[in-house]
Amino acid sequence: MTHTDITVLNYTVNADVYARYGADFDTEAVNDEILRIVNAEAPAGVTVHRNGKVVAEDDAIDAARSFDWAGVLKRIDLDTILAEHGR
Repeated sequence: MTHTDITVLNYTVNADVYARYGADFDTEAVNDEILRIVNAEAPAGVTVHRNGKVVAEDDAIDAARSFDWAGVLKRIDLDTILAEHGR
């Protein structure tokens, strides 16, 4: 089965967000948790890679293109994730 590149999803937390909290976080663990959530919500046959590249199997291309990626990111509870990954 082939995979088609759909888009690149910027799911990582920016440094200015961490600065607003004024604490030290395990940024890699934070981004890993966000990626895990995004992949759990993604349509079947669609994967978001660590570099943000969204790829879809042949039968999932339409679902990947129409999926509300921004909506998934907005629903993520960043406060909880940060609380779990503070140093």
